[in-house]
Amino acid sequence: MKDLVKQLDKSQVKRIPGIRNLYRDIQKDLDAVEEELKEYIKSPNKIIAEISSYLFKNAGKRIRPALLILCSKLYGYTGDEHIILSSLVETIHTASLLHDDIIDNSQTRRGRESVHTKWGPNITVLLGDYLYIKTIGYSLQSRHKQIVQILTDVSSKMIEGELNEYYVSWNLDIDEHNYLDIINKKTASLFSASCQLGGILGNAKNKEEKILTDFGTNLGMTFQIIDDLLDYTGDENTMGKPILSDLREGRITLPLIYTLQNDGRENRNRILDLLKKKKLDKSSLDEILYTVKSNGALDYTFRKAEEFSVHSKELLQHLGPSVHRDALSLFPDYILHRNK
Repeated sequence: MKDLVKQLDKSQVKRIPGIRNLYRDIQKDLDAVEEELKEYIKSPNKIIAEISSYLFKNAGKRIRPALLILCSKLYGYTGDEHIILSSLVETIHTASLLHDDIIDNSQTRRGRESVHTKWGPNITVLLGDYLYIKTIGYSLQSRHKQIVQILTDVSSKMIEGELNEYYVSWNLDIDEHNYLDIINKKTASLFSASCQLGGILGNAKNKEEKILTDFGTNLGMTFQIIDDLLDYTGDENTMGKPILSDLREGRITLPLIYTLQNDGRENRNRILDLLKKKKLDKSSLDEILYTVKSNGALDYTFRKAEEFSVHSKELLQHLGPSVHRDALSLFPDYILHRNK
């Protein structure tokens, strides 16, 4: 990824926004979301309270809540339900990470022990279920009836995406179409729902709500493709996990899909032989990484993410100008060029 960023000229690099620029106009709202999450995870059950506190203490980027807040403000929303819904989408995201880490047997998350490493998989899967169900229960309080359906649907899609991804793990015949379908369900669906929920709160017209929904989808596709690219190009200290973690767990993502389909019979057969071991040693991983880096796969993957990023920006041009639209327009470049 660093090599790709180096290809940009200096003026382009300066235009890549930092997260403070994205959140400048909504920081108070995001602070309110953090307070809401603290209330949300309180429980008389000691184990739930202990793990939930550990889980939410190390805050992520809060991209999904930020999208929901900005999309609601596009249409002048002034209530406080956007804070509640933002905490709900962040909780759904967190629940999905719990299940994801169990499936992948990930030992770390954001540079710390994963919950299942610290408390075990049985408790972790139950906590993930608890968070999903609690989220749907809270959503019933909304006066917007479609919100419950949206959150139910997105939870179902995300789990379906996880199931599909696990089902095709170590399947070297997976193609780009199937890969994109999985990440659409697993990741992009919650980006999409976050934007749609913001539009609903702001009473956006049907056409505008559809634009926001599609914007979120394209942004989420960008996010996951870059995430998969960083598994090959990222820095372990920055990301908080080893390089090629996804590959070690059997996830066949776009860089390897491209390599298997475009790098000639000899290299393809060699990679197939290495991957059949499943338990990959360092020399095998180094050889695969060298092959992937040598054949244009990383550049292809970045350009695919860029396609979704560009389309997300194009969609915003169909909405009326505002400071909140300007803030949303910073997200595609930030996500495209992130390093963790």
